[in-house]
Amino acid sequence: MTVYSVNADIVIMGGGVVGSALAYFVKQLSPASEVCVIEPDPTYQYASSTLSSGGCRVQFTAPENIDMSLYSIDFIKTFSERMGTARHEAHVDWVEGGYLFIVPAGVANQLERNVRQQVARGAHVDLLDRAALKARFPAMHVDDLALGAHSPGDGWCDPNGLLWGFRHKAEELGATYRANKVVAASVGAAKVDSIQLEDGTRVTAQAFVNTAGAWSGELAGLFGMRLPIVPMRRFEHYFTPGSVIGPLPYVKDLARLAFRSEGQGYSGGLVDGDETRGFNFEVDHGYFERVVWPALAHRFPAFEAARCHRTWAGLYEVNELDGNPVIGAWNTRLPNLYTVAGFSGHGMMHAPAAAMAMAELIIYSEYRTMDLSRLGYERVENNAPYPEQGIL
Repeated sequence: MTVYSVNADIVIMGGGVVGSALAYFVKQLSPASEVCVIEPDPTYQYASSTLSSGGCRVQFTAPENIDMSLYSIDFIKTFSERMGTARHEAHVDWVEGGYLFIVPAGVANQLERNVRQQVARGAHVDLLDRAALKARFPAMHVDDLALGAHSPGDGWCDPNGLLWGFRHKAEELGATYRANKVVAASVGAAKVDSIQLEDGTRVTAQAFVNTAGAWSGELAGLFGMRLPIVPMRRFEHYFTPGSVIGPLPYVKDLARLAFRSEGQGYSGGLVDGDETRGFNFEVDHGYFERVVWPALAHRFPAFEAARCHRTWAGLYEVNELDGNPVIGAWNTRLPNLYTVAGFSGHGMMHAPAAAMAMAELIIYSEYRTMDLSRLGYERVENNAPYPEQGIL
């Protein structure tokens, strides 16, 4: 096999929505930088973001997550205007449908604290008591609820459009994409020297970034790095009710039921956090009836006669340490190896902000727009979780 060598300034390993957003922001900050993106599946058939529901919300508790949401939502709302290229428009079909978190009495005080944190950082979130919930969403069963938090400026977009919009723009700015897979790494005493691709190509660079999503834990292992990020299957369903409910925001509860309006129906599901970890895309066609339908019917009686039209499987990239992303360099061992992964279901919505911040860290050696240092790899090394206290 003939071995070829490729040299770049920055190699991005994973060309999904986070990797492509990073390629775009690096080229924005440093147009002369040679950016090479390695993506094994240019069809993105199994990319987590393209199989997601596209939700974007400010309802978090960690300041970093709230700040990333505020930045990313603003970016996505204006995506079509700023990201079109000479050959491609950049449609993401933003729907400002809002988010609604609902909780019973025992958790009401926590939800109130969460909203105070969000509002203090500039988010618009309204607290709704049981009567207000019923008045605003009359089709909803509220007798077992105490409080809701409604963020009307939140919404959802087309994740496939977001990914391709970033990729097309990055390519127009000069980033190159290679349809290949990283299979080995050459590591020196204090830095990564090169990576090897499946076709034998050797790629050298000044900086290497792991944006491989659900595959990022495996990729990190090639560099001798322990990254507790694993794939977890989750289902998305498209369904319709038996009678008219009307448009709904993105509804979420403590049991991880989450769904939103989609055309004439609704899209969503109920995440099983105990799902066996692994690369499993097999669809369990009975899951909706067993798990999702009872929860839907309890919350909205019109779903007693719900009909599921389609089910598909995607992967969460779960950070088993604390559910928050790992964003930063491996400062204690290989400081030119960076990670932006482990969003645990929030990668698409935070991709613009996380990628922008990582681009600043690589180009300027510091965060300038927002400080994400508490999300760094150091907490993994020190086994010091930094968990999100809001509804996941």
